Amino acid sequence: MTDVTFGTLGVPQPLVAALAAEGKTTAFPIQVDTLPDTLAGRDVLGRGKTGSGKTLAFSIPMVARLGGALAGGSRRKGRPLGLVLAPTRELATQIDAVLAPLAKAYGLTTTTIFGGVNQNRQVQALNAGVDIIVACPGRLEDLMKQGYAHLDAIEITVIDEADHMADLGFLPVVTRILNATPSSGQRLLFSATLDNGVDKLVNRFLQNEVLHSVDEAHSPVAAMTHHVFTMTDADAKKDVVKTLASGTGRRILFMRTKHHAKKLAKQLTAQGIPAVDLHGNLSQPQRDRNLAAFSAGTAKVLVATDVAARGVHVDDVELVIHVDPPMEHKAYLHRSGRTARAGAEGAVVTLVLPGQEKDVAQLLRKAAISVAPVKVTADSAAVAELVGEVAPYVKPEPVQQPVRGGGKSQGANAQRKRAAREQGAGGGQRSSRGQGGQGGRSQGGRAQGTDRVQTGHQRSDQSAGHTRSAQPQGNPRTTGRRASSAGNGGGKLMVGSVVRQNGGSRRGGR
Repeated sequence: MTDVTFGTLGVPQPLVAALAAEGKTTAFPIQVDTLPDTLAGRDVLGRGKTGSGKTLAFSIPMVARLGGALAGGSRRKGRPLGLVLAPTRELATQIDAVLAPLAKAYGLTTTTIFGGVNQNRQVQALNAGVDIIVACPGRLEDLMKQGYAHLDAIEITVIDEADHMADLGFLPVVTRILNATPSSGQRLLFSATLDNGVDKLVNRFLQNEVLHSVDEAHSPVAAMTHHVFTMTDADAKKDVVKTLASGTGRRILFMRTKHHAKKLAKQLTAQGIPAVDLHGNLSQPQRDRNLAAFSAGTAKVLVATDVAARGVHVDDVELVIHVDPPMEHKAYLHRSGRTARAGAEGAVVTLVLPGQEKDVAQLLRKAAISVAPVKVTADSAAVAELVGEVAPYVKPEPVQQPVRGGGKSQGANAQRKRAAREQGAGGGQRSSRGQGGQGGRSQGGRAQGTDRVQTGHQRSDQSAGHTRSAQPQGNPRTTGRRASSAGNGGGKLMVGSVVRQNGGSRRGGR
């Protein structure tokens, strides 16, 4: 945080008032650096670590530009004027939450566009005419191909988390989308790094750009403290995780897999610590519901995979716990960036089991984090210090067990099976006949023995005194091809192209 106000940076008064209504009066370093250029219409490349205030840094100039005299004219169906590209649904939602109140100050409308949900709402918003869209590349390109979205009126484009776009393989789609926007429009690109092809986007689409970079020394992320806790075994780790999760403040626990995130959230809830999970197996309504519970405080613990490492901003997350250490240093930094945001303080803990020490040390070295490992148990003072006040036990809601035996599935497949069983029970008994011998088959069950047709017997289905072929009726290749002989072992059954005789079988040509 600085002492520089938004008004002194040239932000229009309607936006200054909208920001003040949210308690935002002074700017962060990246906003101080970029706003004079972005408000002047320059292309800007902004580099800043997570939590440094990038979203507001590009939202303000976008609304200021579109709220003035528009070269693109009035609102039109399927032709937005502003575009923000984001790599994930969560980030798109969070950007829109920052952008929409500012847009409202000028009577502008916004909407989000991303996959994982039905596209009808998004199509309706485009057809009604929308000023600014915050979109994930894949779904936006789909809507462009379907003719619902046209980008020829875009006046300002923002690419947020460009490095994460590259990590996810979105750069080819982003390139096609940018090619569909007018080259005369203003373009802003924000990224923590310029590797993995991000520099190619800059060179191709930004014109006479100005580079602004906020380093770690001036970033609010510097208010973050790091800890590395080592434990003797997996059981000791479980106890430490439970203890660290038991505080009164919000905390995010990062896992490597979706299964383990879901499992740990259930375990903590059962232990009296309300927790919700966030990972790729959840639908968008489930994600929204769980994030809302975490934001509202009904669940103080969020157990997540790396899907929450970017784009999830919840105020006052006091602790991030790497229950499973990440695979590489960038993931560590982005996970850790969920705390100590917007100038607040926060702590990050990495839990290390025997055999993981070398990998974690290498990861922290690449992340430029210097911290000495501490061996702990759940009762250690270092753990208690991070927990702070312990939250009261919350009795978990009883889990409804499925009714076994009494209930019936009403699915179409289950109904067909029941109908088949009832028809078999009412239609008589399948039997295998031979020389005076009879082996019963009840309700369509499989005949005993290894062969469908036993030696010397012919299989027949009886219903109302008639003999039916085993093959479906109407097949000219098989209908009526049942032959029997009255002697021992003389029975033979031809079904389709398979002929079984005297207990053996041979394939017939087709």
